[in-house]
Amino acid sequence: MNWNAILLPSVFFALFCLSAFGLIWWERRKRGTQIPFSRDLRLLRTPGESQLKNVARFDEDFLSMWLLAGLAPCLMAILLLEVATRLPGWWFWVGLGVVVAGFVTALVLAVRWLMARLKQRSERYLAFFGERVVAEFLEPLKVSGWRIFHDVPCETGREKFNIDHIAIGPGGVYAIETRTRPKGSAREGRDDYKVFYDGEQLNWPWGEDQHGVVPAMGNAKWLQNWLVKTTGVLTEVVPVLALPGWYVEAPARAALRVVNPSWLPDVLVANGTVALNAKQIDLCARQVEQRCRDVEY
Repeated sequence: MNWNAILLPSVFFALFCLSAFGLIWWERRKRGTQIPFSRDLRLLRTPGESQLKNVARFDEDFLSMWLLAGLAPCLMAILLLEVATRLPGWWFWVGLGVVVAGFVTALVLAVRWLMARLKQRSERYLAFFGERVVAEFLEPLKVSGWRIFHDVPCETGREKFNIDHIAIGPGGVYAIETRTRPKGSAREGRDDYKVFYDGEQLNWPWGEDQHGVVPAMGNAKWLQNWLVKTTGVLTEVVPVLALPGWYVEAPARAALRVVNPSWLPDVLVANGTVALNAKQIDLCARQVEQRCRDVEY
């Protein structure tokens, strides 16, 4: 094998990558010195902030992932072929068979790895879009004195998590978990757009599970305990599970409200009672806002 034929393109490729990454780094560094606002400015999180960051991170890494998936099988085949060419007699053909088998195996694994990453990106974007849908249905509540926050960062010890939406208003405090699932093939006799909640689990057209049920309940409990510690306001935090795109049938008085996002305005003001006064709303909202105001340039 002529190593010079491989070495020269490899050196060129390495220099190209180093030069490209160096220029990108320099442009970002230079751009960072020209921002027209204060460096300590922190904005509120938008709906799906964490999911959008994951999608952006994937998009930034996509080229390197594509190159890795394409080059890894080729490099392995080249190395195996170099070993095979040194084998005597019929062992060469055995080695050649190993090269072909190794290349095909590596290629299949690389493609499957890349497809898994693409699927993950698609799921992240779907989750982001679902949170945007929920946020739009919560927006009209602001004119009635409600304070709405999105993608609220929380922690329990070393475990970190986010509450997708928190609504604080005259009707109380609501912790809303959003789960966006694509529709699949339905079992016989079932509509492919309906999901039933029996108070414990979700009955989808294809089967049963607790997708989002446990996190929604846990988030509300965490938020209630945290608000008591930070504000002294003792109020029940109502857990809500929003399922964008699904028609939901659920018990009216279940501990967990499972709803289509379009029903949220009615759910949050359904009882018509005033659970929090203006001072309590402002106190709770200021504490939550401190957690959400962490988006920097």
